[in-house]
Amino acid sequence: MTTMPAVRYPKRISYEDFLATLDEGTHAEWVDGEVVPMTPPSEEHAEISAFLLAALRGYVNRKRLGGRVLHAPFQMKLESSGREPDVLYIGEESRHRFKRVFLDGPADLAIEIVSPDSRTRDRTEKFREYEQAGVREYWLIDPLQRAAEVYRLSGSGVYGPVPLGEPPRLRSEVIPGLWIDPAWLWADEPDEWVAYEEWGLV
Repeated sequence: MTTMPAVRYPKRISYEDFLATLDEGTHAEWVDGEVVPMTPPSEEHAEISAFLLAALRGYVNRKRLGGRVLHAPFQMKLESSGREPDVLYIGEESRHRFKRVFLDGPADLAIEIVSPDSRTRDRTEKFREYEQAGVREYWLIDPLQRAAEVYRLSGSGVYGPVPLGEPPRLRSEVIPGLWIDPAWLWADEPDEWVAYEEWGLV
């Protein structure tokens, strides 16, 4: 069994060169001029990501909201980084900021699914970057802890936690009327049709 040689990236690279030199199969982010390779997601991570993508996209389309829902590895280009939120949403009024391979500027909603190696990155680095860039809502989904958190940007540009309430629900302001029952996320095989039925879409 042969081992693939480690990929060597330039120490410093512009965002334009980052996009030009890395192929579509490369899972990496660009941070302060450096290429940061990403580890492959776990099966649970992939299941939750696929559920959120399908559920949010179905909701936005059936409600005819006009926005777009995309998933990693699509890039969100901020001032000093090119990040890959697991799922992102941008409203209709900002669709002009979509480029062929990246979103130019902050999404309205960014969702990150926390993994053991991304805990610090998601909770500290991305939290700070998304807040400063103006991502209006930031959802953190932690499968290991069975925890889900919603943060919303205040008028002063600071993230504040949004209580989930009882029964707990992740509620969005940027996608009008959208809510997610956290129990849907922890199912063995999360099913977007359960959400569609609860939302009255089918």
